Amino acid sequence: MAEKIETKQSGLWENVKVIIQALLLAVVIRTVFFQPFTIPSGSMMPTLLVGDYIFVNKFAYGYSKYSLPFAPDLFEGRIFASEPERGDVIVFRFPPNPDLDYIKRLIGLPGDKVQVRDSILYVNNKAVQRVPDGVFRADGQYNTGDDVPVFRETLDNGVNFDTLDQFPDSSTDNTREFIVPAGHYFMMGDNRDNSADSRLDVGFVPAQNLVGRASLIFFSLGNSTSFLEVWKWPANLRYDRIFKGVE
Repeated sequence: MAEKIETKQSGLWENVKVIIQALLLAVVIRTVFFQPFTIPSGSMMPTLLVGDYIFVNKFAYGYSKYSLPFAPDLFEGRIFASEPERGDVIVFRFPPNPDLDYIKRLIGLPGDKVQVRDSILYVNNKAVQRVPDGVFRADGQYNTGDDVPVFRETLDNGVNFDTLDQFPDSSTDNTREFIVPAGHYFMMGDNRDNSADSRLDVGFVPAQNLVGRASLIFFSLGNSTSFLEVWKWPANLRYDRIFKGVE
């Protein structure tokens, strides 16, 4: 009888060890390599949609305290740092409140001059190439019933992507000139008229606030469908977006 009890306890302890090891492995992967995020707003449409689930590459730019759970104040700056490239889609901590994660596209590097004039983006006094690229209509809560003009922009390093310009005369279609300070970056949403970004309250983003580069959409649910509403998945899965790279 005692032998049976010992066998059961030994089996239970083995199961506990497996669970602990799995949890530790998950923490290491999330902290060092890839972290999943959900897109909660339309600021990056049409590149990223509400209901997209993405993996963020956390070793792309090295590590800061914000790479770690609960952001312990263990060190300043970044270790194993590498520079992001103009056009990268980046998750970062919101400078006025680092408890919040934001996702935007990197437009301005340290020392750059950035300005928007009559909806045209200028970087270092040079207009970014911008050509019409059809129309876009969101689903779910962002579906206004109207088609929104899409423009394909091409940066000086060849990175190109679609942006939305729903209101050509909005307050963010004409801005002052921003000069990006050393150790900081200028971020913009691809949904140019509906994005709180460096033109507004986000301001310049310190290098240590970068969390990682958005790399892959691994799952996507449309029409404001909750992940827990499994019975709605067949009708609302965006099959064409699953395992799509973020560009």
